[in-house]
Amino acid sequence: MTQKTPLILLPGLLTDAALWRHQTETLSDIADIRVSDLTQDDQLGPMARRVLAEAPETFALAGLSMGGYLAFEILRQAPDRVRRLALLDTSPLPDSQEQTARRRSLIDLARTGDFKGVTQRLLPLLIHPDRIRDAALTRAVMEMAGRVGRDAFIRQQTAIMNRPDSRHDLGLIHCPTLVLCGRQDGLTPPAVHVDMAAALPHAALVTVEDCGHLSPLEQPHAVSAVLRYWLAMERAPGRDA
Repeated sequence: MTQKTPLILLPGLLTDAALWRHQTETLSDIADIRVSDLTQDDQLGPMARRVLAEAPETFALAGLSMGGYLAFEILRQAPDRVRRLALLDTSPLPDSQEQTARRRSLIDLARTGDFKGVTQRLLPLLIHPDRIRDAALTRAVMEMAGRVGRDAFIRQQTAIMNRPDSRHDLGLIHCPTLVLCGRQDGLTPPAVHVDMAAALPHAALVTVEDCGHLSPLEQPHAVSAVLRYWLAMERAPGRDA
């Protein structure tokens, strides 16, 4: 019997294990999967240490958006423990002044008690414009945000605002790496992923069509299929896939 690959999945801002539900169910035949709780810390360093303390000795690691920022920190702390890496709808760049200002505005809104307003304002940035009227999808996003809650949202935004520039770390990542994004991702657009894949020594780049920022939810079958391939590959075949 083939031994399953330990796989840690890292959610993004205001998301939880439901983000990865299709992948968790679909890949359970080849991977021993756990989804990390990223709600307790307001800095990436302690967040990474918490994930590593609960992780097996070596593992595959996949992160979306904030989960990707955290993946870079995990690799800085324990590069030899990550055997393969998947970076979904994320970026190695630090926050711009505009992004930080927007995050502070959302934190201020949350602190006034209008947390649902925060979610409503974020929703158009998170999914493909054509899916704003997809009741099942938008409900899933809103329910995740509700479970994460206001206090954890503020902690997560604080961690994101204070993240370092990870571009200089990309050349040090030598495990097989998948770089994936939605074609219509407005938060971390495809061009960011093209540059990121070019800087990684062993990267395969995949762009998912008709998809915004939350690719595992928006195009679950495509993302699960690509992750299955990634879990099996020894060395990325090239710069694009």
